[in-house]
Amino acid sequence: MPRHLSDLPGPRPWPLLGNLPQLSPTSMHRQVEAWARQYGPLFAMRFATTPVLVVADPILVGGVLRDRPEGFRRPSATAQVAMEMDGRPGLIVAEGAAWRAQRRMVMAALAPHAVKAYFPALVATCLRLRERWRQAAQAGTGIALAVDLKCYSIDIIAGLAFGIEFNTLEHGEHVLQRHMEIILAGVARRSMAPFPYWRYLRLARERELDASVAALRTAVDQLITGARTRLEAEPARRQHPANLLEAMLRAAQEEGSGVDDNIVAGNVATMLLAGEETTSSTLAWLLYLLHRNRAALQQAREEVQRLAPDTARCTIEQMDALVYLDACIQEALRLKPATPFIALEALRDSMVGDVVVPKGGLVWCVMRHDNAIPPGSDFDPDRWLRQGGDAIGKQTAMPFGAGPRTCPGRYLALLEIKVACAMLLATFDITTIDTADGSEAEEVMGFTMSPEALQMRLRAI
Repeated sequence: MPRHLSDLPGPRPWPLLGNLPQLSPTSMHRQVEAWARQYGPLFAMRFATTPVLVVADPILVGGVLRDRPEGFRRPSATAQVAMEMDGRPGLIVAEGAAWRAQRRMVMAALAPHAVKAYFPALVATCLRLRERWRQAAQAGTGIALAVDLKCYSIDIIAGLAFGIEFNTLEHGEHVLQRHMEIILAGVARRSMAPFPYWRYLRLARERELDASVAALRTAVDQLITGARTRLEAEPARRQHPANLLEAMLRAAQEEGSGVDDNIVAGNVATMLLAGEETTSSTLAWLLYLLHRNRAALQQAREEVQRLAPDTARCTIEQMDALVYLDACIQEALRLKPATPFIALEALRDSMVGDVVVPKGGLVWCVMRHDNAIPPGSDFDPDRWLRQGGDAIGKQTAMPFGAGPRTCPGRYLALLEIKVACAMLLATFDITTIDTADGSEAEEVMGFTMSPEALQMRLRAI
């Protein structure tokens, strides 16, 4: 017998505001996970007066994600927030035919064979990170982990995707990084707001957000102008684009591509915003978890010292051979996914399990399932190496999503993480990774889920 949202259990909503007062912007994912343990894998909550189906069963979550783009999309409210801010859609918020055209373009540029061509530049960036950390180790100073990892990620994105050198690892934070932090916080804040207050109240933080959006827009336009100039000056680049941006511009010129300059600009901004945050957060969690699981750290170090001891001379084949380190990364992604939930909107009347979801209905997919793989939430990389581990992992851990809309930057992100972690294991021992008060690192939800500020101290080995 089909059930409707009104039939489901769930937390008691407040009048008018629903369950929003119970959801802190920085920890809402943990509260919804707690409700899932209380009410089961299918329950209802409310955002203001809008009912939301929460799905915490990994099999059902996978089914919903694979029913994109035909059955579900990003919530229209989220897409509207993004379009209001800049007006140039990127792959994340694109839908339908526009999404398909952009997907082909971005997937081609981020395919494994294309990323492999970028590998020497990725290694060069990692060596700059190594030198920065070597100086800190020699001086005995603490490392602001989030700052350094964001610099590492943005340098890779700028070089590999756009053919420019920010080199924030040597020259300090790029001015765009501050603007991107403001924009990411603004997207998260507006997406969860019960009503669009920013259209009526010009608060100081909204004016600051507008200024950052304008600054990013100008920077993106400059990147596109520079890439187009290079393509015109060097015709050979049209046949063999040297980076993602050049590939997108070439695709935009092809007849029937469905891609124009606005779409190219939207995807440049998307790469800058999403690429920095997700990779740096995952890498920070990985190092934090390894430090607290010394046996796993030692086994990963022994593998790196045996198979890829010299970062400066490492190859893509050596990185592929680091199977235990890869298992550590997968386990960190399972426990601390950068995206612990995905909100979707139904494009047609659908069934999720035995629950009817009407067209336009909202679905909140819980992406972390602590109890889905025994033994609970222990950090256990070996689970990914045991027979049948891959099948279990695919059912329960989907850190890059699932189905046609799986993150196209997955291979690049995993490679960035593996190279940086292998470099650290080959060169340093982690003395400490701590919060300011020495307590367990809290999960802070923003555009992605990151650890609170961590200080790391290293010792050269």
